[in-house]
Amino acid sequence: MSGNQDVSFDPKEHQHLRYNPLKDSWVLVSAHRMKRPWAGQVEKPPEEHIPRYDPHNPLCPGNTRASGEVNPSYDSTFVFENDFPALQPDAPDPGSDQHPLFQSKAARGVCKVMCFHPWSDVTLPLMKKEEIVMVIDKWAELLEELGATYPWVQIFENKGAMMGCSNPHPHCQVWASNFLPNEPALSDRCQRAYYQKNGEPLLVQYVKQEAEKKERVVVENSDWLVVVPYWATWPYQSLLLPRRHILRINELTAEERESLAAIMKQLLTKYDNLFEVSFPYSMGWHGAPTGPHLKEDNSHWQLHAHYYPPLLRSATVKKFMVGYEMLAQEQRDLTPEQAAQKLRNLPEEHYKTRENRKKEEQRK
Repeated sequence: MSGNQDVSFDPKEHQHLRYNPLKDSWVLVSAHRMKRPWAGQVEKPPEEHIPRYDPHNPLCPGNTRASGEVNPSYDSTFVFENDFPALQPDAPDPGSDQHPLFQSKAARGVCKVMCFHPWSDVTLPLMKKEEIVMVIDKWAELLEELGATYPWVQIFENKGAMMGCSNPHPHCQVWASNFLPNEPALSDRCQRAYYQKNGEPLLVQYVKQEAEKKERVVVENSDWLVVVPYWATWPYQSLLLPRRHILRINELTAEERESLAAIMKQLLTKYDNLFEVSFPYSMGWHGAPTGPHLKEDNSHWQLHAHYYPPLLRSATVKKFMVGYEMLAQEQRDLTPEQAAQKLRNLPEEHYKTRENRKKEEQRK
């Protein structure tokens, strides 16, 4: 089946496939679908009036959690063992006498929760840069501590009720496992294959290409680059990449942690400013495997962070991964270049900061 040779290709008007080298898969881009009217589900806007301290919130300083443990009166980051962990260190082995169609393996690990800040009414884009540096320092510390034993340490944040976050207090989770999970295992294979074929890490080459092309860059500084990746699936998905070759987050210099805090604040402010709402997302860090893999050559790896926000048209209309996406392959409705341009052109002053400044000016 051949295309119309009389019409020149326009990615904003004509559907096409894009290759994701981190997953060895393809994404269907159908930007013309953004023109269709929306009569589907509308989400409830995120709660904007969250109290700074809630005596019933188990993540607030000094409060009692479900386990009966009492939180300290912390004034920075705070890490504790998840009271309802998905992984435990002493789970029994299911055994090896199994049919090939009904296989199981031992799954052991630890799950931790990390609060970013003592206040419930702030999020990362509203925190000071030095406070975000403390978050990054703690991420690096946990990676080093848990990675000494476990092959994989997944640092991730689910922000907003739309992403299943059950508590508005600013926090993330850190799960360490005795196995390499599906997503990083696939990424490991793809990055290794690219490195063996091309002699350079996939994402090191990619960041050079994107820095030169510029069309998908959202924000950048001397150490970091944020792009809406060429193969993005979620509408305003982004990929945060260091410019130099770095395997794991604990290898960042003090200067790189400072510049990482700055670019995270820029990106997340732009996210919030897009629809003037506390922007929901799931994010997480991927780096070279740890534990027994620390002794291996992982030169094919490059540290990076994924941001997967679901919102598409407004603060209340999200992208649904259903139907074709579940049964055939991933599909998106606007091009990554269009998404990057929208984010890039947004102001870097947070809309709440702007509103508060205007209120102060009116009082004078």
